[in-house]
Amino acid sequence: MKSVYRYLALLIGLGVVVQVMAIALGWFTALKDLDGGLVIDKNYEGNFGHELHGIVGMMVIPILALLLLIVSFFAHVAGGVKWAAIVLGLVVLQIALAFVSFGVPAIGALHGINALALLAVAGIAGRRAVTRVEAPTTASAHI
Repeated sequence: MKSVYRYLALLIGLGVVVQVMAIALGWFTALKDLDGGLVIDKNYEGNFGHELHGIVGMMVIPILALLLLIVSFFAHVAGGVKWAAIVLGLVVLQIALAFVSFGVPAIGALHGINALALLAVAGIAGRRAVTRVEAPTTASAHI
């Protein structure tokens, strides 16, 4: 179960990286299309990058975070439940910040910063599941 915990945490981190790539793709595509004559108004529904960002952010990462929390109860990772709960809390905050950002765009900056925090915390959670080898004691090192 430690491996499952670790891979779920690492998949969440990978999901954040995909999110960064997707939103960059979405807006650079929109800017290119704008230069080509596209009108971006209230009817603009985005492009593939925007859709990918929405799917990964609203479905994939939250499901992975819930699974991480569930697995954390069985994985016997030191502090695993705490770190999984923090990951889930940051995911919930990330979604809330996204929705608030549509009404108050400046909050979008916090959405970006929180994504970095989620990446870091998911990495910490995954790292905690790595089995550590005990360093040899002085007496056993001389044998």
